[in-house]
Amino acid sequence: MPKFKGEHIYLRALEPEDIDFLYQVENDESLWYLSNTIQPFSRYILTEYLKNAHQDIFEAKQLRLVICANDDTRLGLIDLYDFDPINKRVGLGIVIHSDQDKRKGFGKEAIQLMSNYVFNTLQLHQIYVGITEENQASLHLFKSLNFEHTGTKKDWIKTNSGYCNELHFQLINTNN
Repeated sequence: MPKFKGEHIYLRALEPEDIDFLYQVENDESLWYLSNTIQPFSRYILTEYLKNAHQDIFEAKQLRLVICANDDTRLGLIDLYDFDPINKRVGLGIVIHSDQDKRKGFGKEAIQLMSNYVFNTLQLHQIYVGITEENQASLHLFKSLNFEHTGTKKDWIKTNSGYCNELHFQLINTNN
């Protein structure tokens, strides 16, 4: 799978043996605000999800891949969501789960691999992301990858400490 292989990481499809990792990530309450989750996921629900993970992006309108280090350690997940083939755009979400794996370039490399897939294989026109205003690490990451801030959704996300703004960023494929 050359499209999804980088220098330090690779992206791969979800497998049944990912259930424990998926269970950890999806039930990490500190991440729930990112996906509008308000309750934990059972292993049963996640197992059912994995059974349908084989659907292609045109059918499911989303794609979730596991971010793995070259030694096969699971680092996180990267998602394409709200796939819109008519308007040629897709949303992107990413999480590097362990604090010890953050700020090491894994997320940047994963986004570059996924952007290459989006623009060259799917031939889409744009990728968009929503980032909370206080998430300085993600803001820095996406700006470093030439995502442009194109709007602000005021008081968009409710957190334990109140409401926060979500910043909208886009990366436009100028070749398509």
